[in-house]
Amino acid sequence: MHEPTVEEALARLGGVARREKLIAACGRAAVDAALTAGRLVVLARGTYAGPALDASRAAAAAVSGVLSHRTAAQAWGWGVLSDPERPDVTLPKDRRLSAERRASITMHRTDLGPDDVDGDRTSPDRTLADCLRTLPFAEALAVADSALREGYPPARLQALARDLRGPGAARARRTAALADGRAANPFESALRAICLEVDGLDVVPQVTIRDPHLLGRPDLTDVRLKVVLEADSFEWHGDRAALHRDANRYNALVAAGWLVLRFSWEEVMFHPERVRAVLEAVVAARTEQLCAGCRAA
Repeated sequence: MHEPTVEEALARLGGVARREKLIAACGRAAVDAALTAGRLVVLARGTYAGPALDASRAAAAAVSGVLSHRTAAQAWGWGVLSDPERPDVTLPKDRRLSAERRASITMHRTDLGPDDVDGDRTSPDRTLADCLRTLPFAEALAVADSALREGYPPARLQALARDLRGPGAARARRTAALADGRAANPFESALRAICLEVDGLDVVPQVTIRDPHLLGRPDLTDVRLKVVLEADSFEWHGDRAALHRDANRYNALVAAGWLVLRFSWEEVMFHPERVRAVLEAVVAARTEQLCAGCRAA
């Protein structure tokens, strides 16, 4: 069984991860070795990122800019669906840069106010506003879910989105309305983003299922259709014992009349259209079954 490297685990957890999450994926020895070797950096107590974040800070400082968008989200300890290829850096509109400097960053031009900046990055409010306005839906949802999971107040997110004006404001309000801090990681957020585009499917993260006995807490659950979805891949079972527990849990769900769907990270990230097609077919079949049951009754 393949055990992920620290770098693989960190990427799939959004580029930022709590120590316990990394240990669960890779083992304590691998995490401690990565810290010693400088392959992990400490963002805050018990929260780690890759060394690219320090390089991003240096790139922003070199152009007298501030980290923003997804790079700022990571600096605040929030996971993202995919690491930026180059650091997101915001500069004043009139700042001039050489072609070499521009090539080292993804440049955003705006004149930030004092409340928009916190140290070397945009403030939490500004970071969320930028991500929700500009990122594709799945990317924006992953950031919003991560922010809520790490303690950003839900009411504040709703107020922030409500007060936005201009390009991307409507998109930001939709994402804020759908954000859910119960999402376990950006991978799960991406799967839920696909689900939200499927008519008739209404999934909720991390619902405890008792039918009638405790059957577990799947990643995503549609209670009406009795469908559960797992954002899954073989290496994340960690060991044979965990694989055995999961197999028993899935079998118990099926025996109780639930349909269990498992989607790999690669499928969700690179083939969302195939995931959506499967979900649409499942919704149609389960809806037909429910209707048939109603007619029989």
